Amino acid sequence: MYQYVITGKGLKLITSYLQDRNQRVIISSRSKLYYSEWESIKQGVPQGSVLGPLLFLIYINDLPQTINSLADPVLFADDTSMIVKSTEPWEFLHSIQRNIINADRWFKSNSLLLNMDKTHLLQFYTKIGQIMDLEVCYENKQITTVNTIKFLGLIIDSTLSWKQHIDSIISKLNRACFAIRQVKPYMALEALKTIYFSYFHSIVTHGIIFWGNSVHSQYIFKIQKRMIRLIANLGVRDSCRCVFKELGILALYSQYLYSLLMFVAKNRDLFQASTDVHSFGTRYKNDLHLPSAKLKVFQRGTFYSGIIAYNHLPRNTKDLSYDVKRFK
Repeated sequence: MYQYVITGKGLKLITSYLQDRNQRVIISSRSKLYYSEWESIKQGVPQGSVLGPLLFLIYINDLPQTINSLADPVLFADDTSMIVKSTEPWEFLHSIQRNIINADRWFKSNSLLLNMDKTHLLQFYTKIGQIMDLEVCYENKQITTVNTIKFLGLIIDSTLSWKQHIDSIISKLNRACFAIRQVKPYMALEALKTIYFSYFHSIVTHGIIFWGNSVHSQYIFKIQKRMIRLIANLGVRDSCRCVFKELGILALYSQYLYSLLMFVAKNRDLFQASTDVHSFGTRYKNDLHLPSAKLKVFQRGTFYSGIIAYNHLPRNTKDLSYDVKRFK
């Protein structure tokens, strides 16, 4: 804490909060409890505390500096990911191994452990590209190569098709439809809408800026239309296009565009305006600069799609994007 210029009473307060703590283990077996001896806690933070996550983030704050020379680190709580980019198999393998060595060295020097059983290798490649045949080992343990991995509630696959993630939420949305069908006879319309937004909507909107324009998202839209027909008491073949507006619910693709544009408005520092690239007074000077890209997987991505969606907005709407509340 002292290294981050936390001194004086603030440092003393946090020190007193962490010092002189004890813990023990209680095991229940056959309706009988077994207690271990009390032992003092020399490292770590109290589990379940409000201050614990903040203290842990301060503790690992310098970890990215250890690995950012060969990779792009992505940290969320105690979950650490390293993005390595290379077209040469030997260079790719070398960068991965060096990053693991550097990270493990940092963990050991900071009294932490690198869990090799939870360490996986996911290669991203295009459909026409070839996957590299790699065997990454460290301390006589081989890192498992996977085709999909779950990251912050999103299932990411090697080709970024989002098929596995969409398949995983289809079952959740079907259960939401079943729940609505069961309670519908006993609920008013407003109550059904509340259930929709708290159950169905929260699942659909999570990470929609990444998978919303996938070809597989059509199956989610079909389930959403089924849900709207249930709420509005429509038949299976009845059109529900106007009902979306009446209920104040965005259709899937509209929700995707809205979430995408909000992402652009909240992260304007990630995007360049056309005036930042050239000084010509063209009609598109208020647009965002669209980078040149040939890969479809990049064009379908959040960054590229967000620029296209933003540039299609009316000029007066673009002017509001610097004020997120008004833009929303």
